[in-house]
Amino acid sequence: MYDAVYPFLIEPFAKMWTDMPLFFAETVISGVMAGVMYSLVALGFVLIYKASGIFNFAQGVLALFAALTLTGIMDNFGAPGWLAIILTVAIMFGLAWLIQKLVFNHLINQEPIILFMATLGLAYFLEGAGDIMWGSDVKVVNLGIPQGASQWLLDGPGLYVEKLEIVAAVTAAILVTALTIFFQKTRIGRALRAVADDHQAAMSVGISLEKIWIVVWAVAGLVALVAGIMWGTKSGVQFSLSLIALKALPVLILGGFTSVPGAIVGGLIIGVGEKIAEVYWGPALGGAIENWFAYMLALAFLLFRPQGLFGEKIIERV
Repeated sequence: MYDAVYPFLIEPFAKMWTDMPLFFAETVISGVMAGVMYSLVALGFVLIYKASGIFNFAQGVLALFAALTLTGIMDNFGAPGWLAIILTVAIMFGLAWLIQKLVFNHLINQEPIILFMATLGLAYFLEGAGDIMWGSDVKVVNLGIPQGASQWLLDGPGLYVEKLEIVAAVTAAILVTALTIFFQKTRIGRALRAVADDHQAAMSVGISLEKIWIVVWAVAGLVALVAGIMWGTKSGVQFSLSLIALKALPVLILGGFTSVPGAIVGGLIIGVGEKIAEVYWGPALGGAIENWFAYMLALAFLLFRPQGLFGEKIIERV
């Protein structure tokens, strides 16, 4: 048994430390940076689910729509980057108001599956609207975000790390810090947490569900814009960008659907795990582990801890 298992699982892991420590460090750093990118998308899911109990399948398309709008304003109207960002934020806030007024305001107290199907329809609508408004060709995000290898890390410890990934990590850290302060310290944040705990109780003390949900969708739109900028800078703004929502699902399952820190930790686990699996175990399994590793890890969590690492265990009393 040992002779059969060691060459497949243990030997590659042992070589991480002994043969190529620098390469292993690069693999881990690359995984951390990829995990940060996943987390930026997962944050939008968490915000909406935390406040309304809606699993927003359209979050990936929101990131695509925001990136399309940003590049469209810059390319078609010649607006500078800072102005395009401001206008895009305003458009995403307006979109949040429309989504709440025209869609979810009419679906209060409906079954979760109905709300989920509404977000599914919203995803296809936004994808079509983005195509009509800005075209379907691949666009380049030109905001001056540095790209290429970090020369400082390359010349120093000899690590190859993309500048874009460093910017994404710093941006995610700032975003999570700001969201944490928003939830814990502001009046709207406290109201949002009250709505998340109990809709009826929140309404009984004068909290407007409609206003809170508009705020939540607006913040989710802002997070989607950040994610769209980072992913668009990395791989271009194209309609396959909407599929990153599928990669955020394992992140949510690991971290928990209601935890902002969980979205970050889950993203880091998925990012590092899939990179290590691809590099060290990929050759033994024919490669392409990176495509399915996250979903297998999520399946294991569903079997043993379905609420995720930071989710609250649901106890039903009868």
